[in-house]
Amino acid sequence: MIPREGGCVVKLRATEPTPRLPLEIGAARLAAVDAGQVTSVAPYPGCDVTPVLASAGLAFPAPNSMAASGALRIVWAGREMAFLLGGPAPEGLEDLAALSDQSDGWVFVQLTGAAARDVLARVTPLDLRDAAMPVASAARTLINHMPALILHNAPQAYEIAVFRSMAATLVEELEAAMTAVAARAELTA
Repeated sequence: MIPREGGCVVKLRATEPTPRLPLEIGAARLAAVDAGQVTSVAPYPGCDVTPVLASAGLAFPAPNSMAASGALRIVWAGREMAFLLGGPAPEGLEDLAALSDQSDGWVFVQLTGAAARDVLARVTPLDLRDAAMPVASAARTLINHMPALILHNAPQAYEIAVFRSMAATLVEELEAAMTAVAARAELTA
């Protein structure tokens, strides 16, 4: 609560970053995803995080990859950095890596359906063909002008993460791309 002049108090409330979801347009669907706890993991120079991550059934991801063990996922998020999603960091990891809780800073959405790749191709410069970005891969890129992390979870399914402050813009950009792809499909049908 923030005190205001005159004795009134303003109560701040958390708001849903993607209130317009889910959306379904043509052969694509966009829905909010609860990624759970999001922790950035940056190993200290010379430290091997492998044994600690192995205790949770994980390994530090190679560039453009991700892995899962139960509810936990670890995703490559840049040079010498990964995001641990879905739960707390394994005991002892804090001694080997810089950990930072990013849960409130990121928003995750899932784009699915037969047109998902075509929709995403309209807003990112990535090569989304299976040969370049197979299932279980991850990439740091842009969604138009926004920094993003894209996970290829399954055939016809992509999870997209952007900074929470850009959530509404992400939904608008993807909705416009979904509409354009659906219109093109109608024209060619």
